[in-house]
Amino acid sequence: MAHAIWTGAINFGLVTIPVKLQTAIRTNDLKFNFLHKTDEGRINNVRRCSIDGEEVGFGDLVKGFEYEKGRYVIISDEDFDRVNVEATQSVDIVQFVDLAEIDPMFFDKPYYLEPEKRGRHAYALLREALRESGKVGIAKVVIRSREHLAALKPSGDALVLELMHFADEIVETSTLDLPASEKPVANEMKVAKMLIDTMTEAFHPETFKDSYREQMMAMIEARAAGKDLPKGETKAPVRDNVVNLMDVLQKSLEASKKRGDAASASHDEAAPKKKPRRKSSAA
Repeated sequence: MAHAIWTGAINFGLVTIPVKLQTAIRTNDLKFNFLHKTDEGRINNVRRCSIDGEEVGFGDLVKGFEYEKGRYVIISDEDFDRVNVEATQSVDIVQFVDLAEIDPMFFDKPYYLEPEKRGRHAYALLREALRESGKVGIAKVVIRSREHLAALKPSGDALVLELMHFADEIVETSTLDLPASEKPVANEMKVAKMLIDTMTEAFHPETFKDSYREQMMAMIEARAAGKDLPKGETKAPVRDNVVNLMDVLQKSLEASKKRGDAASASHDEAAPKKKPRRKSSAA
């Protein structure tokens, strides 16, 4: 069983629901180490002072904030303690909002909330109330000494606490060079929507695989076993700039329809064929 990050409670109004905060996602990133090319010795990072060039031990390190180029304010452990938020280990709901009101850009990292035995009834009640109302709880929570904004929402049988970005962390689109709003060409819009329709299907996340990680692991396993490396897939050619958007849309639509027809034919072949019914003979 996964180790809980902390054990605390959901608080809203006068209701308290004891819960455990559990990790909801895991990363499958491959980690590589730097080695010495001649003898494969592990390379260690050395802390070296940029002024005198001397190696610096942990005991001689302090934290500083660069407020001007090359000028720092030194912050001590006592300074951090003065502004450290209280680790209440509780999810304090401050309001409820419609989920549709929240831009998905604000969502960051999800955690599961698992109820303690004595809080299961209230947990289920809150989960179903949120589901039926289409609301999410906006909460403040402290995780690893940092206060976070978070959204509490139902996901299947679980309540998920999803950490959120604060408003000043979102980069405004005004900083980007984007095309102005304009009325699309009718024929282009028609074909674009047809292309979207032909490519629309139910989303099944388990069908998507991290092909880069799979190929990298296959190569690593082959190397470790002293076997020949698997052949890599041929990369698709780089596409030229779009010259005629309508032509490209039409070709994309035709290709999408062919893929759909091929998939349907394959499904029909795989489906069990019904046996023809026998005609009953008259007595």
